[in-house]
Amino acid sequence: MNNEQDTSPNQADVHINKNKQKRLQLYGWIITLGGLLFGIDTGATNGSLSFMSKPDQLNLNASDEGLVTSGITLGAAFGAIIGGKLSDYFGRKRVLMYSAWVFILGTLGCTFAPNALVMILCRFILGLAVGAESVISPVFLAELSTPEIRGKFVNHHELMIVSGQLLSYVINALFGVMLGSYRGIWRYMLAVGLIPEILLLFGIHKVPESPRWLVTKHQNNQALSVLEKIRNSKEDAKAEIVRIKQSLALSSKQKKATFKDLKIPWIRRLILIGIGLGVMQQAIGINIIMFYGTTVLSNAGFSHSAALIANISNGIISTLATIASIHLMGKIDRRKMVITAICGTTITMLAISILSVVLIKSPIFPYVMLLLMAIFLMFFQGGVSPIVWVLLSEIFPQSIRGMAMGIATFFLWLSNFLVGYIFPILLTNIGFSNTFIVFTVLNIFSLFYAIKFIPETRGKSLEELQSCFQNRHVNQSSDK
Repeated sequence: MNNEQDTSPNQADVHINKNKQKRLQLYGWIITLGGLLFGIDTGATNGSLSFMSKPDQLNLNASDEGLVTSGITLGAAFGAIIGGKLSDYFGRKRVLMYSAWVFILGTLGCTFAPNALVMILCRFILGLAVGAESVISPVFLAELSTPEIRGKFVNHHELMIVSGQLLSYVINALFGVMLGSYRGIWRYMLAVGLIPEILLLFGIHKVPESPRWLVTKHQNNQALSVLEKIRNSKEDAKAEIVRIKQSLALSSKQKKATFKDLKIPWIRRLILIGIGLGVMQQAIGINIIMFYGTTVLSNAGFSHSAALIANISNGIISTLATIASIHLMGKIDRRKMVITAICGTTITMLAISILSVVLIKSPIFPYVMLLLMAIFLMFFQGGVSPIVWVLLSEIFPQSIRGMAMGIATFFLWLSNFLVGYIFPILLTNIGFSNTFIVFTVLNIFSLFYAIKFIPETRGKSLEELQSCFQNRHVNQSSDK
């Protein structure tokens, strides 16, 4: 009997801890509904574009198609920088809730767009929400999680992005193949996004505010209350509050960075690294596939219906590779994963450039192209994209995390826009093979950047990382 009495409290503690872990996971999945919308809305035109371009629909010309496709990423560039700044002032939760409303209004506008101008404008508005979400969600997830699970936790956001893109491809293929003759079918393809948007709008009310943000606003009791619900014990929660306060106290001794004043060398260096990470991620060329996968496969030799169906495999590969990266994230250093993955994307781009000349007239070329796209996606989604989002959520100090994340993500989305807009122009003017040579060169530059500048962050708390970056700069300054 005594033994039973001795062990029961431990069993109760384990039960409580599991409940807290489940609660934290629930919060994570609700937050990452924004990532699902990110994926659905950016992948929506990959398959629906050809239907809305018809003369009896929006009658889009080549320039219109480029703007409809990439307009969302241009909006996302501005949404990122605005959303990051707003989240520092008003909180992660509140701004994410407002973003859900913008998602809904933007999707409704796209669904009922009467002409190209309205469609482009609504895609830009939708992009504002996508950009804000892309900044807030990774930071929100990182600030709720612990160092041990942060990589996997934040990477759920990337998983939801690629899952949203896969969902978009499947819906477009089903509607396009089965109901392709139905007038205005593209409107139904776009309207599907309303379902997760409404779920996010209602679900975000169940999620607490970021404890780290609450501490920055001197709401320590509320922050402690949040942490007690998602940490193993009250002692752990109190210790974390102490660490956050110490980190903020250290930051307060430094001159705070703003848009007008980024003269603190170590902060400026981190923001430049963040900008480089965002540009690098997009320069590799992922959105050639995610935005124009159907177009690329059609150019390779597939019929339009076959290309729609084949494009689903790109979404499946992206999702599986992201799941694999979640399991690898806690076991392999971030730098090694990124550098290895970029080596893979570079070789794949080069192979596409060469084989598109050698096999262009061969009946097997469409299938070779599909295979190479799958290999590219395995490397990129398995080791580049998720790591970049995790790094961006980790490297910036608390006092400027939202703003700095916004700046870095602004350049990420601006690069995304340029890739999305320029690709069809390059394809038309310099041809299939030469276009992929251009992106091979960009991959090489990205590889050099990754080797030179990407820091290692695995296994360190956000406060430890901030201290490391500050001390590194101090040491470098003293060496001089």
